[in-house]
Amino acid sequence: MLVEIFSDVVCPWCYVGKRRFEVALARYDGAVQVEWRAFQLDPRAPREPQPVADAYARKFGERAEAIMAHLAAVAAEEGIEMRFDRAMRVNTIDAHRVCWLAGHSAVPGVQSALEERLMRAYFTEGLDVSDRATLCALAADCGLDPNEVGAMLHSQRGVPEVHGEIARAAELDVMGVPSFVFERRFVVPGAQDPETFLRLIEMVAARAAR
Repeated sequence: MLVEIFSDVVCPWCYVGKRRFEVALARYDGAVQVEWRAFQLDPRAPREPQPVADAYARKFGERAEAIMAHLAAVAAEEGIEMRFDRAMRVNTIDAHRVCWLAGHSAVPGVQSALEERLMRAYFTEGLDVSDRATLCALAADCGLDPNEVGAMLHSQRGVPEVHGEIARAAELDVMGVPSFVFERRFVVPGAQDPETFLRLIEMVAARAAR
């Protein structure tokens, strides 16, 4: 079974959804191929890092602190430390290019591992996930060749493919992330609980077996 996950590495609910989906996968007695797809919450986000807390304040006003506290509490239930006081808002196009490259690697599970590493770097460590040297180092943490990653980032490789994934999200009416696409047809939005994810996986598998 193929499950494509449209996600952005700076999306807090994507991080929560990833963890919950992985719990469901661990409970499922079957084969699931997971592929990560690009989505940008803010394509106009700057390459120069800006404090996420400031961006939340501009967007949500006096509710910003409560929203960040709620997100951090939900994330903590999934074993995630979200440090909005450290996180830096940046453009994610290059991070998606590296994830696209990871999806073509022969290393098993490297794309999911890289998604996890990028999210932790952004939400917990406060790293600049638009910085190309940082991206090379994070990719190396997951077993990718940093020289290959660096060469790609200094070219146009992966740019049309990532934009193609973003365009496909629009074709599938994916309006927000995370969104989980089962067998290229069934779109399930949101960071569902593990039990819901497991039921969905089993339902799609049963349909495919008919």
